[in-house]
Amino acid sequence: MNKSLIYIFVVVFFSSCMTTKKTSYFQGEPSPISELYKFNNEPYKLQVNDIISIAIKAEDPKLIALFATPEDGGGELYFNGYTIDRHGNIRIPYIGELNVLGYTAKEVREKIEIELKNFIKRPETIFVDVKLSGIQFLVTGEVGSPGTVSLLQNQVSILDAIANAGEISEFGDRENVLLIRKSLEGVKKYKINMLEIEIFESEHFYIQPNDIVYVPALKQKFWGTGTTGLQTFTTLASILTVLASSVLLIKNL
Repeated sequence: MNKSLIYIFVVVFFSSCMTTKKTSYFQGEPSPISELYKFNNEPYKLQVNDIISIAIKAEDPKLIALFATPEDGGGELYFNGYTIDRHGNIRIPYIGELNVLGYTAKEVREKIEIELKNFIKRPETIFVDVKLSGIQFLVTGEVGSPGTVSLLQNQVSILDAIANAGEISEFGDRENVLLIRKSLEGVKKYKINMLEIEIFESEHFYIQPNDIVYVPALKQKFWGTGTTGLQTFTTLASILTVLASSVLLIKNL
């Protein structure tokens, strides 16, 4: 076999095989707890299209009958929860429109408690609970089950998001996962390296409602050379066999 063909075979073989460094999560040693821990635990500020659940309770149910909404889970939250419109408002019975854009759940609760004073003589007897009605996000690219995911949790990490989308496929680029986020400042993109242990310290470890997680493909997928040494060897051997046969055929013409 021509030496140049053998050289090409060896180079492509070793460059196209995936090593464990390309597929193993959380490589390296963890660092001491940093200030990012505090950052990741800051209260979430509400955005447009978020759905929040507002529960108002009292010893006498008649006092809050006008404001009560059914307490339910799952898809019912979409119908019974309060969706923040494009102006940042929600509409509560009798209270009317209330702007909550950029506020935390605690701040919204305090605003509602102030408004209730106009209707209830003893507001201290009322209990108000405000929380985010789960987190919805989109995962696309090289994952097992791409699509929109809704989790009834107050906090979702990038690991939760990918796990609930069927995990990253063998052709997914774990080193360059892209997080796309629309905020009050506009659309922003962040690269996340799932291979390094430092991911737990990343300020983007926890995703936010309506985030998009995109997992790009590795170059091996475009080459079609396979993910393991055996697959790559089989593919390249087939190619070289065809090339060798073609050379012999041309020589015999």
